[in-house]
Amino acid sequence: MHLSSALVAASALIASCAGHSMLAKPASRGNVEWWGTCAAGAGCKGPCDSPKASSPFNSIYNPKTYVQRGQELDVEWNRLNHPGGFVRLAMVPFDQSDDWASFNDNILKYTCYETNCGPANSSDTIFGHLNGPGSSPCTSTVTIPKNIPDNTAVTLQWIWYGGGIYYGQVDTSFGEYYGCSDMIVVGGPTSDEKPAPVFQGGDITYPNSGVCKYWGSNKVGDCNFGDRKPSPVDGDLLSQSLEPCMRGPEQKGTPFGMGSGSSSPDTSSEPASDSAAQDSSVAESPAAPVAPETPAAPETPATPVAPATSEVPVTSDYSVVPEVTSVPEATSVPEATNAPAVTSVPEATNAPVTPATSDYVVSSESKCLARPSPI
Repeated sequence: MHLSSALVAASALIASCAGHSMLAKPASRGNVEWWGTCAAGAGCKGPCDSPKASSPFNSIYNPKTYVQRGQELDVEWNRLNHPGGFVRLAMVPFDQSDDWASFNDNILKYTCYETNCGPANSSDTIFGHLNGPGSSPCTSTVTIPKNIPDNTAVTLQWIWYGGGIYYGQVDTSFGEYYGCSDMIVVGGPTSDEKPAPVFQGGDITYPNSGVCKYWGSNKVGDCNFGDRKPSPVDGDLLSQSLEPCMRGPEQKGTPFGMGSGSSSPDTSSEPASDSAAQDSSVAESPAAPVAPETPAAPETPATPVAPATSEVPVTSDYSVVPEVTSVPEATSVPEATNAPAVTSVPEATNAPVTPATSDYVVSSESKCLARPSPI
């Protein structure tokens, strides 16, 4: 490749700070602080791009999106020049949409980030095979659960994790990105059974397979950066983010808990404490430790083991909004915008939602600036 083409490719890949991937369809809540995105490395810790108290869904002037049980809902996000990783989709009652544990207990689907999308030029190998720039839309679907009562306000959560390549460094992974969309469930077949999470593998690099290409970690929560936030320095664009999350080669595999031999799905993605968070320097991808042999049991009677304390159950009761007088048709989902404000003419609604309250505080330390082209 000629030097000029390499510079063009590099400029396209790193023209923005921290990747800024986001949920495009159904329309996300939006995030004013980070221009519509929610990047853990920039200080936005999820579980949504903005808390429920800031959601446009609370406004009676905001048109509501209606879906039916059993419906295959189209989900879309733009590749935005970054390859690899996984997408996790979960759905909870709107009233529980500030709660990480509730989303972790109601996972619907995992899929590859590069599902039905890829680089603009497949022969561009400046950053590796099929890792070049390109911002085509990536698409998937998710089935609306059949165990949700009529007139229930729900929130769909979208997470991108395990993506690469940060600032043209082919051995680096991004932190996590979050987005949420609110809607109302009306009609469709019913069932008391809670759906189990599924994994749909196959991306641009490994089509028609049961794996995805990724960098760093395949587990939600490993690249949340705990409770740490960046400390921006004037004139230093890289100081506006804690990226990259990990260093290591490109990998292929399944989401944690979904592959053969894996144990359980994600159990927590809540920000860890400082002691549990990664060191401020870039973490190396750890090698799997070898389990030590279990010593032979002594002949003396074993001390009785105290019964384990039962886990606190996570409530998953769906809250129901006031019943609508007529069941609307499932509407098409609006395209995403970068601002949460809705300017369209208000639609009449019989199901207003009372604004929720939240003590969620969004950091205003990080502001994304235009990045210069590399030298």
